[in-house]
Amino acid sequence: MITVNKLNKSYGDLHVLKDIDLQVEESQVVCLIGSSGSGKSTLLRCLNFLEQRDSGQIIIEGEEIDPAKQNINEIREKVGMVFQHFQLFPHMTVLENIIEAPTHVKKTPKKQAVIEAKDLLSKVGLSDKADVYPSRLSGGQKQRVAIARALAMKPDILLFDEPTSALDPELVGEVLTTMKELAEEGMTMVVVTHEMGFAREVGDWIVFMHDGRIIESAAPEEFFTNPKKERTKEFLKTTALK
Repeated sequence: MITVNKLNKSYGDLHVLKDIDLQVEESQVVCLIGSSGSGKSTLLRCLNFLEQRDSGQIIIEGEEIDPAKQNINEIREKVGMVFQHFQLFPHMTVLENIIEAPTHVKKTPKKQAVIEAKDLLSKVGLSDKADVYPSRLSGGQKQRVAIARALAMKPDILLFDEPTSALDPELVGEVLTTMKELAEEGMTMVVVTHEMGFAREVGDWIVFMHDGRIIESAAPEEFFTNPKKERTKEFLKTTALK
């Protein structure tokens, strides 16, 4: 679904991504972990073309993407993104937030978009919040609406940028539960996360980044029980999951 070859990204003199190689298979959940500043979120934003790479290849579903030649909004229909801070429109109800992109970007008839949006709200456990404004929702509810909004575009791939880090601890579980259900349904997902328990339970592949490079990657059991690199071992010692 995604292939990244020798991806580099700099901001001035700061070299943020250094020769990144990554492959994501269909229906796979790949968890990107690492300390703050390691390049995880920048990599994710490059995959959705919110940041432009300096060099390297990004191939989505077999097609190399060149932002200078292709309609990036069409690519983003395939590759949805859920942000750390929800990014809901405050002046729109939950339902209006969800139908905004399908009706305006995909030209889905409003009646159909509303039906599909209500189905998605049911999926994320918020059927009773359709007519509520975001200001009346908890952080966990806002993030589940954001997931429903991303799903409304019927993407092939979903990117999650630390989707629980802005939440109070007691609200984290409801968002992770929704993400687990998506994984079980076969959604291809790339998740930047600090939730090691989630990564171990739901991830098919763990990618550990440090200083702009992929230091180590492996299946969860191998990664968490038998890390090979010293930097990986140090990182795991500092997390709640040893």
